[in-house]
Amino acid sequence: MTNPSEFGLEVLFEDNHVLVVNKKASDISQGDKTGDVPLPDKIKEYWKKKYDKPGNVYCGVVHRLDRPTSGALIFTRTSKALERLSKQFREKTVKKTYWAIVESKPARPSGTLEHFLKKNEKQNKSYASDKETPGSKKAILYYKSIAESDKYDLLEIELETGRHHQIRCQLGTIGCVIKGDVKYGARRSNPDKSISLHARYVSFDHPVTKERVNITAPVPEDSLWRFFERR
Repeated sequence: MTNPSEFGLEVLFEDNHVLVVNKKASDISQGDKTGDVPLPDKIKEYWKKKYDKPGNVYCGVVHRLDRPTSGALIFTRTSKALERLSKQFREKTVKKTYWAIVESKPARPSGTLEHFLKKNEKQNKSYASDKETPGSKKAILYYKSIAESDKYDLLEIELETGRHHQIRCQLGTIGCVIKGDVKYGARRSNPDKSISLHARYVSFDHPVTKERVNITAPVPEDSLWRFFERR
């Protein structure tokens, strides 16, 4: 029996149409200039061995997570499943919930953040403003504080929109910088180069059976994450 861990994969859900993995912060969702092996390539190798496929193996990328972010990530084994799940993302029927460990407590325990974000391609960074500017896109998220430690708060976040670095940028803008996210103002980086942002839950309609699939991604192997997971 083929073990996905041999290929560096932590599988949360798998059938003939869909695969959900728990992405590590070191994994990349797609190829980049580092030359590191992206998740789709690892998945193809896993499927090639598991199903004894001699030729090319298809792997559909439904959505992405920033490299330093961990959590639930969906892939498909067929183009039809990719098409149907992509449609769900466009129609906002997919429910995604993130957990973020932040350096400062928000002014209110829950709320809605609305900004206009503009991406700086050279810096690979987004900037937020209260008013629309040329090239900016409206960004909306909902947050609530669900736990705290001596130094940090744990926020649960849902996105209304999906913009470049949206959670990182919007939280940084209100002074709730994500732990380890030096790009958006964190005091220091995390030892493993991760940022403390985790795609905790994902819920979607199965592209073939139509049944609702609900996935919870275990938090990274880290004492602070484990502390918050127990709260």
